[in-house]
Amino acid sequence: MAEKRLKSWGNNRSGQLGDGTWADLRTTATTVLGLTSSEVVKIAAGGFGPAAGHGLALLTDRTVQSWGVNGAGQLGDGTVFSHNAPGQVVNLTDAVEIAAGGAHSLALLGDGTVMAWGQNKHGQLGNGTGADTSMPTRVEGLTRIVAIAAGLHHSLALREDGTVWAWGYNFNGQLGDGTCSNRAVPAPVTGLSAVSRIAAGAGHNLALVGAPGPGATVRAWGYNATGQLGDNTTINRFTPVTTQATWSGGVTQIAAGCNHSMAVVDSDHRLKAWGQNTAGQLGDGTTVFRVLPVTVPGLTGVRLVAGGREHTVALSGTSTVHSWGSNGSGQLGDGTTTDSSTPVPTLTALTGIDKLAAPVGGDFSLAN
Repeated sequence: MAEKRLKSWGNNRSGQLGDGTWADLRTTATTVLGLTSSEVVKIAAGGFGPAAGHGLALLTDRTVQSWGVNGAGQLGDGTVFSHNAPGQVVNLTDAVEIAAGGAHSLALLGDGTVMAWGQNKHGQLGNGTGADTSMPTRVEGLTRIVAIAAGLHHSLALREDGTVWAWGYNFNGQLGDGTCSNRAVPAPVTGLSAVSRIAAGAGHNLALVGAPGPGATVRAWGYNATGQLGDNTTINRFTPVTTQATWSGGVTQIAAGCNHSMAVVDSDHRLKAWGQNTAGQLGDGTTVFRVLPVTVPGLTGVRLVAGGREHTVALSGTSTVHSWGSNGSGQLGDGTTTDSSTPVPTLTALTGIDKLAAPVGGDFSLAN
């Protein structure tokens, strides 16, 4: 039996599916070249806009492979040329976590420090400059980091003491420091402690406060024009606010798309969603924006979830990937380009996977 491979589907105009082609789109899953499922530890997807996107894969040897658009050096291979198949990020040999933003990438190293590369116009690389770099550079002042996340033009890091640090673009308050000033080096998010997980959207962020499960709450900050903070308003927040929801049994996971948010509820592992819903990316059968969390019907036992520009992918208890929302580039992977406001099975051949990724500003998906 052939070994399982990393899969991708959706927009491929920049080679972001990594299958060795520049095919316009793929409406069903294709294979990312050269990477077997057994060697891939983590995956991440970045990009902004229909034609943009890049993918990252962390391997068992702690190196990182990258592919897709590379105009700002977000592939980290020392060039600014796009690639339609994976290649190794240079000078990176001890990665334990990865994240991908609009046009930049992050890697958490085994020693608790963070490396970044790609676009740096807004300081999202955290190295104190505004210059792009096509090779990994160290984020200043970060130690004892346990998790990272990347938004469109900003970055987040979670320290082992439960505090969250942010840097980059801040026009909508996404750095959570009470200002709208960009930062080229990390600064702490105001008023957050005991955080166990973080997620970054295009211009907003989520933090899970407390251990996943009973008693955990969700805090959010940044851009809120479509209700993605879940605080029953559409007011941007420059410091974290509590998402207004009754979490039966607590929350185990959080995820953010471009302008929408998701949480997995512990009691029955159902999925909640809120925020922008233009293409049905909340999965509730409507295209109505939601300023408070609503339940995605028909999904139980949800184990993983990821959000793209206007679509969502989730792994259910039946080990099947479901997708919903915008599908003009085939990012739902159901063989069509028809949008869906309720979950549809992506492809039965993808059963048994345990990793999902979608770019907060892009139109493709990864599964392994």
